[in-house]
Amino acid sequence: APQAPTHILVIPKVHIGSVAEINAENAQLVAHIFEVIPAIAKAEGLENGYRVVSNCGADAGQTVQHLHFHILGGKQLSLEMA
Repeated sequence: APQAPTHILVIPKVHIGSVAEINAENAQLVAHIFEVIPAIAKAEGLENGYRVVSNCGADAGQTVQHLHFHILGGKQLSLEMA
């Protein structure tokens, strides 16, 4: 269910359950993801900005038990929480 005109998932190949499982052993992989996200956003033409989201746990709406990041953009995004 895309939340914006541009809605891209960035998913590491290595299993990490959620943000809660980021640690010293896998932090370099997560840092790499955040180095790549700006290049993906630029390639998608998100010059006016974008949002990066990761849900952590059931109360936050996490339905897939594997760390992933949503890149949302392509329109003015609401500041209201869903």
